Amino acid sequence: MLIGLSALLAAAVGGTGSVAATAAPATDSHVTADSRALDPVVTAMARDLGLSKADARRQLSQEAAATRVAPKAKQAAGTSYGGSWFDPASGKLVVGVTDAHAAAAVRRTGAATAVVAHTAGQLNSAKSAIDAVARKHKAPAGVSSWRVDPRTSSVVIDVRTDAAQEPAVRTFIAQAEQRGTAGIVTVHRTTDAAPTTLSAGTVGGDPYYSHGIRCSIGFSVYGGFVTAGHCSQVGAAVYGWDNSYIGNFQAGTFPGNDYSWVNVGSGWWTVPVVLGWGTVSDALVRGSAEAPVGASVCRSGSTTHWHCGAILGTNETVNYSQGSVYGLTETNVCAEPGDSGGSFISGDQAQGVTSGGYGNCTSGGETWFQPVNPILAAYGLTLQTA
Repeated sequence: MLIGLSALLAAAVGGTGSVAATAAPATDSHVTADSRALDPVVTAMARDLGLSKADARRQLSQEAAATRVAPKAKQAAGTSYGGSWFDPASGKLVVGVTDAHAAAAVRRTGAATAVVAHTAGQLNSAKSAIDAVARKHKAPAGVSSWRVDPRTSSVVIDVRTDAAQEPAVRTFIAQAEQRGTAGIVTVHRTTDAAPTTLSAGTVGGDPYYSHGIRCSIGFSVYGGFVTAGHCSQVGAAVYGWDNSYIGNFQAGTFPGNDYSWVNVGSGWWTVPVVLGWGTVSDALVRGSAEAPVGASVCRSGSTTHWHCGAILGTNETVNYSQGSVYGLTETNVCAEPGDSGGSFISGDQAQGVTSGGYGNCTSGGETWFQPVNPILAAYGLTLQTA
């Protein structure tokens, strides 16, 4: 929530009375894991992942190192690159290679290797073929999502257990395989719950309201903030936690993508902070380097506040009732209605805004986020960083 509170401003800039932040590109020069600024993330990880605080801090340091290594390791793998992921057990980035001869060059970058069946290019092509099927013939409700999984070197289609034998589901999978994905696709039976977006009706005391819905603010950008597209109505006025006017939705898209942005003015201002809601201290945002699959990630939202988990998959297509959304990241972090648009952060790096999911924060569930860097690129925005 980007609110005009002196306490929040003090958390961002040490109580100096002005926001001393500069724009920063999404580079590894801003990935820091050994800092007091990470205390709120460490606290939340310890609670939600069952880690000691020392282990949580150690994992954050390892994830930051993996993020730095990833571009060099991908380049070293060359045409045999099969994707990469973070392995918490070893504390290393693992790079899949289809040619064992490329493994030595990858290991020299500091990454571990695993021989896989398919290149990242083959996996992405197969996933794109399924996207094409969904664009031509809307995916049935029994199909929840599909994604590239580098760890199994396959494209995983998640099918609701109670719908696995439905003719429409079987036809969709058959059509996908006819598009050249046979041998690459794995069908995974998942919960009976269908993924839904996480907006909510107006409830007093929460971050922002617009055209009868409540959602959560994502990240400050210069001139405004980014949030979920399904919360938006272009031109609609947006009001804050105290019902005062913030600004208007400047642009938004859903389905297809799930992002939007709001201009900020009228006495409100932006700060590079993710709220801890009193559960943990507020977290500073220092950049937007993309964390790998397997890395820890935490979410802040107006309904369920702070929760942490891990990144399960990237570039995933999610089949909401309103239509498919492409390029989402899957996590095992819980969320509930009203959390839509809220912040996902890994260490001190912004990852994305909450899109949707299933389950809740009592029994557990999964949540997808729209990565933040494509939002910035789409609208020509600059993330505000500490």
